[in-house]
Amino acid sequence: MLGAQWKGPRELKAILLAVTLCTCAGALFAWIRTPLPWMLGPLVVMAFARWRNWQVDAPLLFRDFGQTVIGTALGLYFTPVVMTQISRYLPFMVLAGFAALTTGYISSLVLRRQLPQMDAPTAFYSCVPGGASEMAVLAERYGGRQDLVAVAQSLRILMVVGTVPFIYTYGGVHGLDVYQVGARDINLAGMALLFGITIAGGFVLKFARAPNCFMLGPLLCAITLTALDIKLSALPGWLTNLAQLVLGCSLGAKFEHDFFHSAPRFLLAVAASTVVSVLLLAGFGWAMGWATGIHPATSILATAPGGIAEMSITAKLLQLGVPIVTAFHVSRVVVLVTVSSPMYKFVFNRFEKSETAAAISTPNSTNEETT
Repeated sequence: MLGAQWKGPRELKAILLAVTLCTCAGALFAWIRTPLPWMLGPLVVMAFARWRNWQVDAPLLFRDFGQTVIGTALGLYFTPVVMTQISRYLPFMVLAGFAALTTGYISSLVLRRQLPQMDAPTAFYSCVPGGASEMAVLAERYGGRQDLVAVAQSLRILMVVGTVPFIYTYGGVHGLDVYQVGARDINLAGMALLFGITIAGGFVLKFARAPNCFMLGPLLCAITLTALDIKLSALPGWLTNLAQLVLGCSLGAKFEHDFFHSAPRFLLAVAASTVVSVLLLAGFGWAMGWATGIHPATSILATAPGGIAEMSITAKLLQLGVPIVTAFHVSRVVVLVTVSSPMYKFVFNRFEKSETAAAISTPNSTNEETT
């Protein structure tokens, strides 16, 4: 039902119920002072509602709206001074993208060790920390299963978003790097113009079939304006909270009724491979922080295998170098989308084909002996 065409009052009722539940859950999580309350609350309640087969829905417009607002808000941090500061980290951003790709491959080996019957493209693209839709499409191109890849990517996001902010918050990690947005005053006319430009940027990338178009398009437009010292308007806190709410709602709506029942062994295997990925990238992030002088808390968050919006919002709320975290995650997506396919071909041609041939020859030899 997610992103489906409009069919009538039944869908409207499902959307209204979802909005009501998500608003109540966000308020509850904010009241008990959890990290990312307006995202985690809706995510948890929507996943629970899907599991219980309640009639709830989140249209595709929710995700697009949330990503546009968050992308615009994050872009306002990239002042000329900040651009100068983070430019020296560009080689490390590219290196972090390749580290994520390598970690994804290692995690796929863990996944296939637990599920020997799983094919190589499904395992590889289930573990590469890219966008769910982009990785699912690439997996299908090489004969993998889109449904399993989408499930694995969704579970990865759920695990990372549900654990990393809590670890940071209750570990007392916050306020290490304070960055201020370029525009600090709210101007309604300026805000309207700002969103007109960033929304247009999202549609341009959509027509270009770029990944995460309504995240990256507004982000790049807002970065350009801010880097040029064009200050149109700041964004009110309630608007970014609303964006988090609809993003959490959309994330939770990805979990269908039979998600936790259809393949428990697969889910457990994906969870184990995700833990491996998180630990490996945390180690890389710590080492990168040591090499660059970036505080380890910021560098680990910058390399965590979560989504751009989720990890950047975590950085924003905990004041952990928002532009650094955002820039690293954007560069990771670019590297993964452009390099994951050539890397898969290389790995498959060098290693996977020999394993496949060995697996095929074993039953044949057994059959000959039986004959």
